[in-house]
Amino acid sequence: MIARVSMDGSLIPRYGRARRDPSLAVLEGLHPLKHALRFGATVLEVHCADLAGLERLSAQLAPDVSERMVSLARPVSPEVFARLAPLPPSTAVIALAERPAVDPTAALADARPAPAVLLEDPRDLGNMGACVRVSAAADAAAVLTIGSQDPWHPDALRGGAGLHYALPVARLPEGLPPALDRPLLALDPTGAELDPAALPARAILAFGTERHGLSPELLARADARIAIPMRAGVSSLNLATSVAAVLFAWRLHPGAGTRS
Repeated sequence: MIARVSMDGSLIPRYGRARRDPSLAVLEGLHPLKHALRFGATVLEVHCADLAGLERLSAQLAPDVSERMVSLARPVSPEVFARLAPLPPSTAVIALAERPAVDPTAALADARPAPAVLLEDPRDLGNMGACVRVSAAADAAAVLTIGSQDPWHPDALRGGAGLHYALPVARLPEGLPPALDRPLLALDPTGAELDPAALPARAILAFGTERHGLSPELLARADARIAIPMRAGVSSLNLATSVAAVLFAWRLHPGAGTRS
């Protein structure tokens, strides 16, 4: 259902409030909106600065949801649109959607033979979103975060192209649960070299920050430590690149989905 509003500056404070509202998601650009619609989001309202342009672009890039996207869209002036986000998307469309209620315990209890990704204290919101994007592409069970950053922040949604709606994504305010029914594997340079054949399908893959890595507390809880093999002299990988390397090492191995 679309909120009927006047096309004036009253939109500007509402989008500003939505960026701080834990029940809402701000979708900046066509790709986040496309994926939100594709994966079942409840989209509340859509605004664009060029309705004809949105119709052409969505028909080209999102034909499966184009008709719905255009039917939801309400035009606003370029001047108003430019103030609906700190960095207005070049595709000239922005939307508000409901944020789904995610139960991390239920996400970790998913019986599918797929790993879950745990990000400890991620700092860069765009990079966090990229981790969600690659996790969705690899069909991971969930992306869970520890730390102060909100994985549903508009900047993270932008970096994830709205693929937060394709799998459970949530912050663990109390940290990792004390009891787990999945093996916990810590990505750490001191660990054994990554062996795709040995990765348990339902592992929790824990990644720390590029500078500090994982905390001693989480490393102490890990059932094993694994390291991504890299050329000598290369100190670290971007967080999202690390997540992609491990997930697709698992996914592309012939035994993926069969190891316990």
